[in-house]
Amino acid sequence: MQHPEQPQRLSVVVMGVSGTGKSSVAAGLAQLFGLPWIDADDLHVPEAVARMRAGLPLSDEDRWPWLDRVGASLADRTAAPRGVVVACSALRRAYRDRLRAASPELQFVFLDGSPALVRQRMEQRTGHYMPPALLDSQLKTLERPDASEPGVLHADIAVPVQQIVADIGARLVQRSKDASMKVSA
Repeated sequence: MQHPEQPQRLSVVVMGVSGTGKSSVAAGLAQLFGLPWIDADDLHVPEAVARMRAGLPLSDEDRWPWLDRVGASLADRTAAPRGVVVACSALRRAYRDRLRAASPELQFVFLDGSPALVRQRMEQRTGHYMPPALLDSQLKTLERPDASEPGVLHADIAVPVQQIVADIGARLVQRSKDASMKVSA
């Protein structure tokens, strides 16, 4: 598979509440660009997973060390010299800013959709520790990225995953070209 032209190093976080398809889109973007991908869920400590499995939302104190592990993965140029794609909720701006501090070139893809569609997806999936009962707490925590926040692309989850990946991939390539033109000008 020929990979589209990309920036020298591409770091992307696919973000949104649980059930929006972060893992599927992250895996698709990683394949498109020939990059590794990481599911930030795998970086939670067992105690945090147990809390969520029990239907208890995480506090910021629970999340900061996890976000630091995610940030370290994004910044690890030895493990991922060309870049990495990470699926991570990154619900608050402060969380995203913490990740940007670890990886300044970071791009975000915000997967957004109706709560009813997200709940339906959560109820249909199997084998995931995040119960649909935690969706409301995630929606309350979510600070939707707006135009004041740098490096965020938006995608509607009502669109098929393959189409989201193709669209976001093209937009990331275009951003890279635009940035290259600014540097050379």
